[in-house]
Amino acid sequence: MKKALQQYDILVISLASPFLVGLYEDNILIKEWSSDEKISEALLTIITSISNNFNISRTIYTRGPGSHMATKLTYLMLKTIEISMNIECFGCSGFEFSKDKPIKAIGNLYFVKEKETIITKKFDEPIDSGFVLPINLNSIELDLSSEPLHLLPSV
Repeated sequence: MKKALQQYDILVISLASPFLVGLYEDNILIKEWSSDEKISEALLTIITSISNNFNISRTIYTRGPGSHMATKLTYLMLKTIEISMNIECFGCSGFEFSKDKPIKAIGNLYFVKEKETIITKKFDEPIDSGFVLPINLNSIELDLSSEPLHLLPSV
């Protein structure tokens, strides 16, 4: 049963495995999910369960840089929810949740943020981006676009 009046937000970090989903009330994290399953198999189930129990007002997702496939699938799901259920979809940078650590691109290439520019750098040893759901959404900078951010050409 949906809780009346109160509005909730969903944040999805889908740039690496495991992907993370957070439920926020008044911008404060109240519940979180983590899954090593494929986005295509698990994300919609999690979001459906959340929206069946809470009055969702907006969704936010990491639009890049990172896994192109996961980003595209997340965008398609959230954009479909925006259109069909009138729940706004926003995008933001993955660096908001990696504490500006490098984010895996392909092979031993990683996306690195230098000032306001995102470049790729080669690292010999694997780097764990260590994505974390924030406790509070107030400091998250939303992008003007919700479309996926693709910095590398499709393979």
